[in-house]
Amino acid sequence: MRAARTRTAAAVLLTASLVLTGCGAGATDTAASDGKGGGMAAAKPADGTAEGAADSASGAAGKPASTVPAQQHVIRTAELSVEVKDAAKALAAARRVTTDAGGHVENETTERVDDSRLTSLIVLRVPQERYDSVLTELAGAGKLLDRKASAKDVTDQVVDVESRIATQRASVARVRTLMDRAEKLSDVVTLEGELSRRQADLEALLAQRDSLKDRTTLATITLRLLEPEKASAEEGEEDRPGFADALGGGWNALVGAAAWIGIVLTALAPWLAVALIAFVLWRRLVRPRLAARGPRPAGAAPVLPDAPRNAAGVAPAAEPAPGHPRTPQPREAPEK
Repeated sequence: MRAARTRTAAAVLLTASLVLTGCGAGATDTAASDGKGGGMAAAKPADGTAEGAADSASGAAGKPASTVPAQQHVIRTAELSVEVKDAAKALAAARRVTTDAGGHVENETTERVDDSRLTSLIVLRVPQERYDSVLTELAGAGKLLDRKASAKDVTDQVVDVESRIATQRASVARVRTLMDRAEKLSDVVTLEGELSRRQADLEALLAQRDSLKDRTTLATITLRLLEPEKASAEEGEEDRPGFADALGGGWNALVGAAAWIGIVLTALAPWLAVALIAFVLWRRLVRPRLAARGPRPAGAAPVLPDAPRNAAGVAPAAEPAPGHPRTPQPREAPEK
C-alpha cells in the first residue's frame, strides 16, 4: 500500500509539473502577444501621417521571410586499388597527402606477398571539403585498378537525433525540478530512478549524435597499394636446356627410378621370403616323397637288389645273359 501511494504521489507530481510548465508557456506567449499589440497601439499616432507608416509596416510584414536551408549531412566513403612500383614510397606519399589535407590515418596494414612484392592497406579520414581532391591525388599515384565511391544523406537522421536530444534534456530538467520539490523520501527514491533512466537515454542519444557528426565531418578512404609481379625471364626469349641441365635431368631420373625400385622391392620382401621358404620345403620334403610314390613308367629297367661290392667299394659289372650280342664268344686257338 505504501509503495502504491508513493507511485501515485510521484505521478501526481509529474502531472502537476507538466501542467504548470504548459500554463507558464501559454502565459508567456499571451503576454508576448499582448505586449506586441500594446506596443503597436501605442506607436500608432493620431494624425493622418500614421496611415502611411501603418501601410509600409503592413507591406513589410507581408513579405515572406527568408528561410535558412537546413545543413546537409552526407557520409562519404571510397575504396581504391592502385598498382605502384614501390609500395613503401606510395604509402609515405598517401600519409603526407592526408596530413596536408587536415586528416589522419585511422588504420594501416602492410604485408609481403612473396620475396619481391609488398601490399599495403590503409584507411584514411579526410575532411569533407578536401575529399574530392585527396581522392584524385591518391588515384593518380599509379595504375588505377579499382575504384568505388558512395555517398549517403543522413540529414533527416541528424535532425531527428537533435530533436530527441532536446526533448530528453527537457524531460531530465523536469524530473530534477520535481526532485527539488519532493519532501518525502519515497518520492525522492522514485524520482531518482526515473532520472537515471532518462539520463541514460540522453547519453545514448548524445553518443549517436557524436558518431553521426564524425562520419559526416570526415570522409573515409580505403586505399590498397599493390606492386606488380616481376617476370623471371624476358618476353619472347626461348628457354633452351643446356648440357648441364640434360645431365642433371638424367641423373634425377636415374635416382628417381632407383628409389622406386627400392620401394617396390621393400614392399615385396615379405612375399619373396615366404615364397623362398615354400620352395625349399617343397624341394627337400615334398618332391622326394612324390617321386617315390609315383608309378614306374613302362620299359623302365627293374630295380635290382644291391650287388655285392669289392674291397674298393665298386660293384662288379653284371654279366650279360647268354645269347646277348655283348656276350663274349670264345676265341679259337691260333694254329701253330
